[in-house]
Amino acid sequence: QVQLVESGGGLVQAGGSLRLSCAASRSIFSSEDVGWYRQAPGKQRELVAVLRNDGTTNYADSVKGRFTISRDDAKITVYLQMNTLKPEDTAVYYCNLRTYFPRPNVYWGQGTQVTVSS
Repeated sequence: QVQLVESGGGLVQAGGSLRLSCAASRSIFSSEDVGWYRQAPGKQRELVAVLRNDGTTNYADSVKGRFTISRDDAKITVYLQMNTLKPEDTAVYYCNLRTYFPRPNVYWGQGTQVTVSS
């Protein structure tokens, strides 16, 4: 079973930038999708960004133009570059991996706290 470990969270002023990392215990296969979710206090977990196995991306409307999802050449680490941060971006951010073989499955990291102050 693949393990995902997030890092890079912390406290940042509004308007600042932060880069989150998600280290996987193995290379991410080309057939797999990766993504970032977040959950703020009292709210449901929501999709922030997804990088599909065909290379296409999708972003929540609230982060379009500000956040970018990517992965390194070794396909071990997934990143979320967050720019022009807003207080409403404050949440626990989770790395997500969706597999299709040998069966459909979803894996989650433990999350990293991002706090944006005004």
